[in-house]
Amino acid sequence: MKLLVAYDSAFSETMLPEAVKIAKAFDALVYLVRTCPPEARGQDIEQLEHRLNEVRRDTFKKEGISCESHILIRGMAPGEDLVKYAREKEVDQIIIGVRKRSAVGKIVFGSTAQYIILEAHCPVLSVK
Repeated sequence: MKLLVAYDSAFSETMLPEAVKIAKAFDALVYLVRTCPPEARGQDIEQLEHRLNEVRRDTFKKEGISCESHILIRGMAPGEDLVKYAREKEVDQIIIGVRKRSAVGKIVFGSTAQYIILEAHCPVLSVK
């Protein structure tokens, strides 16, 4: 089984334990993925790489789970990028963090989670 974990530090406390449970239960390979805007600078990318490597080591490798970390900088909207990456890697499930937004917030900022849930080729687990 292959899992895509869409990493966001705001959801790490709730999302990562769920990802570990599923990965262990199905002996899954985890793709720990974060999207980045094309205007991101070297130092920002390095800090994000460092954080993903820490999470990979301290959360997944520590539990004996195979994990790869990836930063996507492909100029797409985050939801579109994650869905495309999931298809490319033929993942079996996507795990995302979600938060409640007002109707106006969804209109103004869009909803990455909503896009992923509706467009993904595979099941999506949303963790709040």
